[in-house]
Amino acid sequence: MAGRIRAVIAEDQRLVLGALSALLQLDGSFEVVGEAADGEAALGMVRELRPDLLVADIEMPGLTGIELAHRVAARRLPTRVVMVTTFARPGYVRRALDAGASGYLLKDAPAAELADALREVHGGGRVIDPELLLEAWMGDDPLTDRQRQVLREAGEGQSAAEIARRYHIAVGTVRNYLSAAIGRLGAANRIDAARIARDKGWL
Repeated sequence: MAGRIRAVIAEDQRLVLGALSALLQLDGSFEVVGEAADGEAALGMVRELRPDLLVADIEMPGLTGIELAHRVAARRLPTRVVMVTTFARPGYVRRALDAGASGYLLKDAPAAELADALREVHGGGRVIDPELLLEAWMGDDPLTDRQRQVLREAGEGQSAAEIARRYHIAVGTVRNYLSAAIGRLGAANRIDAARIARDKGWL
């Protein structure tokens, strides 16, 4: 296996995880050293195995792909992170790059294109669809990190009290964050705000 690009794949859909792993294993350039079905497990593998690449989906249990990229960068791990997702949302692209990701690719890309892109990232480059990159910088995310966290929880049906307990803040503070997010997004209520933000890739 000497000389191959060592990769960990993080993907919560088992069928897609298996397909991505098989695709890379068939290419002589890669060795898949780990497969994770959630973000926490992926971070553990990256810290233990120190792979060259982490190929991660955006939406996963535990930690999202964007949160994973941020943690890898914050710990100064040598692994380069590439998002491979179905979500062509400019907000996700912007947040992924801000978090330290080196690539943002769509799952419907041809297999050869995906492999070439991963080799490019391993070589020190960045690979992002040009159209997505342009759109990402045309619209700014209006939410703060805390507003995003609270709105994500509310959109999943959590009450203000439950959110307050999770983040160790007052219930009134949670309501203030939600009110601010609703106002910034021009939404009718917290559910509408969560929908708008998710559609834009801001959650």
